[in-house]
Amino acid sequence: MIGAISGALAVVLGAFGSHSLRNKVNNNDLQIFETAVRYQFFHVFALIAVGILFKFMPGGALIWSGRLFLVGSIIFSGSLYALIATRAAGSLHYNWLGAITPVGGTFLIAGWVCLALACANYK
Repeated sequence: MIGAISGALAVVLGAFGSHSLRNKVNNNDLQIFETAVRYQFFHVFALIAVGILFKFMPGGALIWSGRLFLVGSIIFSGSLYALIATRAAGSLHYNWLGAITPVGGTFLIAGWVCLALACANYK
């Protein structure tokens, strides 16, 4: 369910970026926004995969994988969405939001590691 909701949100935000931000931010900022949407979408499929796998091989590593994918997506993509939204509004006071993005990336990497561990431990 969370993966599906995140997927719908990614489509909405992607459309918003494509149609509403094009005239409000420069091309570099638009690419940053598109990166946020792309990474959110990648992890939609990861969340769905974790949910399906959990039916067949439940375990703590899969639970943590899903949690880390969710939190990582919120922090990674969310910080980039917020950064570009503030720039589109004309404020450059929130550039520090970009410094939060790698924290989200670290959570995403940890989610993939947990997924790999869950698969490695499956018998």
